[in-house]
Amino acid sequence: MALAGAVLAMLLGVVFSGMLARATRVPVPLVQIVLGAAIYYSDLASVDLDPEVFFLVLLPPLLFLDGWRIPKDDLLGDAPTILTLALGLVVFTVLGVGWFIHALVPAIPLPVAFALAAVISPTDPIAVSAIAARTPMPLRMRRILEGESLFNDASGLVCMRFALAAAMTGVFSLGSALLDFAWVALGGVAIGVAATWLLAWVQSWYSPSPRDRGGAQILGSLLIPSAVYLLAESLRCSGILASVAAGITMGLMPHTHWQPAARIRRTAVWDMVQFAANGIVFVLLGEQVPAIVAAAPSTVLLTGHDNPWWLLAVVVLIVLALAVLRYAWVWATVRIAFLHTATGKPALPASYRRLVLAMSVAGVRGAITLAGVLTLPLMLPNGQPFPGRDLAIALAAGVIVVSLVLATLVLPRALHGLDLPSDAARGGAEMRARRAAAEAAVRTVMLTADALSQSAPDASLVAQASHRIAARYRDRLAQYDDDASTPAPGMPDDIERLLSLAGLRAEREELLSSASALGVKDIVLRRLVHEIDLQEASYGT
Repeated sequence: MALAGAVLAMLLGVVFSGMLARATRVPVPLVQIVLGAAIYYSDLASVDLDPEVFFLVLLPPLLFLDGWRIPKDDLLGDAPTILTLALGLVVFTVLGVGWFIHALVPAIPLPVAFALAAVISPTDPIAVSAIAARTPMPLRMRRILEGESLFNDASGLVCMRFALAAAMTGVFSLGSALLDFAWVALGGVAIGVAATWLLAWVQSWYSPSPRDRGGAQILGSLLIPSAVYLLAESLRCSGILASVAAGITMGLMPHTHWQPAARIRRTAVWDMVQFAANGIVFVLLGEQVPAIVAAAPSTVLLTGHDNPWWLLAVVVLIVLALAVLRYAWVWATVRIAFLHTATGKPALPASYRRLVLAMSVAGVRGAITLAGVLTLPLMLPNGQPFPGRDLAIALAAGVIVVSLVLATLVLPRALHGLDLPSDAARGGAEMRARRAAAEAAVRTVMLTADALSQSAPDASLVAQASHRIAARYRDRLAQYDDDASTPAPGMPDDIERLLSLAGLRAEREELLSSASALGVKDIVLRRLVHEIDLQEASYGT
């Protein structure tokens, strides 16, 4: 019962965090951390952050969903930039920050300092998504940050594994490390792709009826991330990369074997899972912070000081070191990705300096960092306590909180008024796709009407219906003219949207208020309201 009460308290914290964030104008992740700390101090049972449970239950579904929903063309288009951030920046940060931590706190041995640097190097995809959802940022920048955070966890945890091996055995082999990295990374990706493709192939043979609600298919999609994670980890590969690869593969599948209603329900279920899991991650993180803070007076003694505030000073210095190294790396990356003119000569306008600053502070850390540092062993092989473990945990927790606060304070100012060149081809491609789809619909409607008229008792009814439907598509085609492809604000497309939304909302209000008087049954009312909701959602509300 104690565990059930704690889980219920965390879920209630997630529910109320949005309202508190709107009232206080504090980012939702920070509100959730505070609520987690409040749960810790309450009479409710708190939940310890078990790394194995975290990496199996919470992390794979979130990484899977991020990989599923991230635009694949954007991911491929910015693949060089994403890979340099996810791999090169992590190694660069591990080496630089590892030496810095050891020099700053000699009580932490160099291999342990490298392990700590490895676990705080990756950005947290959950924290990045939470910050991006609150702070408007250029779309391309957001996609790069999301893509980076999807892959750098694996590289950071692999670097941590190498550092721990050196700390435990005192031996490090570069050749063995590279082979191990190749097996861990490539094996994880291969398992994620193969398992997801196999499941999709099996499901393609299943032909559900039009009335099938898709419960089994939706449950199957929920089980994929944890299943591929367990399979990859059992083969000593990266379960994180397997989950990401599974999500990307799922996004590339056509899903034609899914009924439309099942796809709608699947989206709703996954949205709920994402909302709950994202919130629980930060509430769970907040529950761990008070115990770490309470242990600060004894932990700080390991640094040779007796003032607990010295830990905060060390944390701030580490965060600044992370930001400086990230700024330097991103500066070079952004020059290559963004700052080349048509003549090939690089240019660096002031706005791009702010872009580099924004990308640097947006590299926030989250609960993945804390879960990773908690996997540090308690003992060395000779039975002695693992050196600097408590200190590493305290520093990692501080880095998480300070990086979130830094991003909250600096990111909105760095992004204010920042604008990147838009992708003009994107709007044109969308319009061409809409036109092609409408033309195909008109052709199919007319061909189907011709076939029906051969067997229908009254061919005129078929002709009237086909002309009405075809007229709708032709009206839509008339809106896809080249001169109307990029309407300005306040033009007819915007006006039509506003009027359509007003009409749909009036329909809903009338149905809800007069259904009982009209004798409409509840099941019919729910269906009618659902149809209006879907139409309203199509306008992006």
